[in-house]
Amino acid sequence: MAQRVIMPKQGLQMTEGTITDWIIKEGGEVKEGTPLFEMETDKVTIIIDAPASGKLLKIVCPEGETVPITELIAIIGEDGEDFSALLEDDKKENEDLPIVEEPKEKVSSKKAVQMGSTIANSGRVFISPRAKMVATKNDIDYSKVPGSGPNGYVIERDIKNYLDSAPKATPLAKKVASLNDVDLSDVQGTGARDKILKDDIMKLVEARLIGKGKQEDTVIPFTGMRKVIADRMVDSLSVAAQATHRIKVDMSEAAKVRDAFKKADKKVSYNDIISYSVCKALTDYPIMNSEITPEGIVLKNDVNLGIAVAIENGLIVPVLNHADLMTIEEIGIVTRELADKAKSGQLKPNEYKGGSFTISNLGMFGLDSFTAIINQPESGILAVGRIEKIPVVIEDEIVIRPMMVLTLTYDHRVVDGAPAAQFLARIKQYLEEPYLLL
Repeated sequence: MAQRVIMPKQGLQMTEGTITDWIIKEGGEVKEGTPLFEMETDKVTIIIDAPASGKLLKIVCPEGETVPITELIAIIGEDGEDFSALLEDDKKENEDLPIVEEPKEKVSSKKAVQMGSTIANSGRVFISPRAKMVATKNDIDYSKVPGSGPNGYVIERDIKNYLDSAPKATPLAKKVASLNDVDLSDVQGTGARDKILKDDIMKLVEARLIGKGKQEDTVIPFTGMRKVIADRMVDSLSVAAQATHRIKVDMSEAAKVRDAFKKADKKVSYNDIISYSVCKALTDYPIMNSEITPEGIVLKNDVNLGIAVAIENGLIVPVLNHADLMTIEEIGIVTRELADKAKSGQLKPNEYKGGSFTISNLGMFGLDSFTAIINQPESGILAVGRIEKIPVVIEDEIVIRPMMVLTLTYDHRVVDGAPAAQFLARIKQYLEEPYLLL
């Protein structure tokens, strides 16, 4: 029997995903538990396995399409099997949703029915949620789409018919065309079945620029992970009362610890030593290992340490669960494993969610210091600068020491300035006197 394939939910906050690649093409053989398609969430790109065996009878949502969770995206069944009933059921389920009115003026569903045929002439647009979602996703002004539903209601098939009559283009191409004021009907597509690609739009834009004899600004669509990061950073700054402390650390003794591990043929980095010191300091000052909730401040039993990792199109924070129970070597091993998975898009939701405190190290880029934004709902984040040999005064003598700057950003709603300073000073103490970690 034919089986529906839906967009799976990956993580508590996921509401939609973008299909980036159908590993098995339509008509191909599928085996349960083997890779079927690749999808991108707001955090990572992951591969989803097939839920059943058979033939991929129909791909409902093509590559590049962003799909809400639980939405039908494909059908698996036996060769020659009639699956039209599944498509009709899905279509009916979505078209029977309540009517949503646009623009914002509110009209109850009861009143809408009483208005009868006058609705179609009122200047308002009545559109089903499903149709609105499809229109928004495809950048369609649905006020221009004739509705075939009762009293001119716009339903999903109206939007799809409008799409069918319009030039075929990828979502990114439509976005770039909109941003650069390009009419798709003026573009010759070079994709499969003359589909318009982003490069086709850019060629037309470049031709315009050459004609004008000058260079203009390049527009990068503000979508995907970059938009999610922007939204969350603004949310963090608007929610938390963020304050910062900064301290200089002499890394001479930490360097000796690192060299000792190296001589023992064990791989331990400065970052591993810093992470281990932070975990110990968090157990000393549990208020820093907490989050604020409507019920109050929750002190976390475990130190789930987040390590910020820069990836090609953004930033992700893999989480070392129960890091306070790990040795320095174990922290190093797990950190490197998670960083590799993050860069290859293979992190699982439980590997980047549930952090209680985060470290962000940009020292490798030559930064002396910087201020990081708290990764909500955590109460603090530690920014790590580079280690630089500089002259310092010790007991009235000028000596050269490897110095590093740590910057703590903390939520002043949860933590006061004095305990935050004591926490930062404890990290400094552990790094400058690492025997205290024993």
